[in-house]
Amino acid sequence: MDIHTTGTSASGFPASPAVCAGGTGIMLDDVPLNRFHIKIAALTFGAHFTEGYVLGTIAYALGSLNRQIPLDAFWTGLLASSALLGIFLGSLVFGWLADRLGRQKIFLCSFLIITVAAFLQFYVSAAWMLVALRVLIGFGMGGDFVVGHAILAEFSPRKHRGTLLGSFSVIWTIGYVLANVFGMFYADASPDAWRWLLASAGVPALLVLVLRIGTPESPRWLLGKGRKEEAMRIVHKHFGAHVTLDGNAAGGQTGQAAGFARLFQADLIRRTLFNCIFFMCLVIPYFAIYTFLPGILAAIRIAPGSGADLLLNGFLVLGALTGIWLTIKLPRRAFLIGAFALCCVSLLGLSMLPPSAQVVMIVLFGIFTLTMSAFSNLVGVYPPECFPTEVRACGVGLSIACSRLGSAIGTFLLPLGIEKAGIQLTMLALAAVLLVGMVVSIAWAPETKYLTLNQASTS
Repeated sequence: MDIHTTGTSASGFPASPAVCAGGTGIMLDDVPLNRFHIKIAALTFGAHFTEGYVLGTIAYALGSLNRQIPLDAFWTGLLASSALLGIFLGSLVFGWLADRLGRQKIFLCSFLIITVAAFLQFYVSAAWMLVALRVLIGFGMGGDFVVGHAILAEFSPRKHRGTLLGSFSVIWTIGYVLANVFGMFYADASPDAWRWLLASAGVPALLVLVLRIGTPESPRWLLGKGRKEEAMRIVHKHFGAHVTLDGNAAGGQTGQAAGFARLFQADLIRRTLFNCIFFMCLVIPYFAIYTFLPGILAAIRIAPGSGADLLLNGFLVLGALTGIWLTIKLPRRAFLIGAFALCCVSLLGLSMLPPSAQVVMIVLFGIFTLTMSAFSNLVGVYPPECFPTEVRACGVGLSIACSRLGSAIGTFLLPLGIEKAGIQLTMLALAAVLLVGMVVSIAWAPETKYLTLNQASTS
């Protein structure tokens, strides 16, 4: 039976070929959520918590750091963007390796790098040393973003795939906000407080690393390599002897991975460009604004201690939680396009208002924050759904690499932009980035909700 012509189940999902054909088996895409799913999700969520925490610590550490190691605008921008540059490199390298060597090896290696480099931040004595370590941390994070998204997508049932993948953003945001809260209250507690703040990221990283020992390989990847018996042993061990894999799960090329060149062939190039561009346009304003949130609030004359920064961090968490609900309720495409439009309008308003309109500015900033955090959930959902197993890690890796390269450039340029052009023109430029993302999404965003992973990656 053709997978694209199967019927629809009572739950609204297309019925699986295995169930329709014999009634005795069930596809991995359709198994009920079980303890193993929760375990894999917890391991990837723990990683995203750590990654959000690592990126969040730098915003408030910079002020304390600057008193021991003086920084000009160049070094401030470089320090803020260094981890993003590392993610760019790591997602490309580890994305390529994960499609060739497997998901499980990268799942461990990436967090070994993050853990060691995070603790070493305590001992830096020069700006270049901290930049180098944060590039290394980002390198490990890039690998983990790639393999975490791929491995959870390849194990998840389609009914819960959007929720599980979208939850990355919630957990990442909680880690990011917690780092900000610690920074607000403890970054100036002592001359070396910034060292403790940065190095504290090593604690959750070490915990995640230890708990990941023994994680199985992705059966979809094994099947794509022609290792069917190994794949089925993992499936039967964790999901039951009645569960099977879609025979087309390998995405077409059994026994080999096609690499980055495959992403630019005629059937995938539009999806490749869509994922790279929408991801980049979403995260450039996110990282640029929230890495320098205290400075931006000061630039629009919202005084420190007003509670605005704490309120906006609360909106980040609330928005991420709301995004999970919207991912369940809304079609992926409509959610993405509508959120881009709302964020763009919010930043346009901020770019046009006079500094005296502080209340309206806070309202617009709140709308922007809630919406941006909510639809950031889709960066964990779309890329792994859009690419076949043979190049899923490469596709996710390239999307992340482009997003982080753009974020690194935007974060590096933001303090210079505020200094040279002012806050209003800087906000206008970020609104233009969001507008590009909306236009690309209108033109190319596919609808992947309710589809099996194989259907979503080939439809």
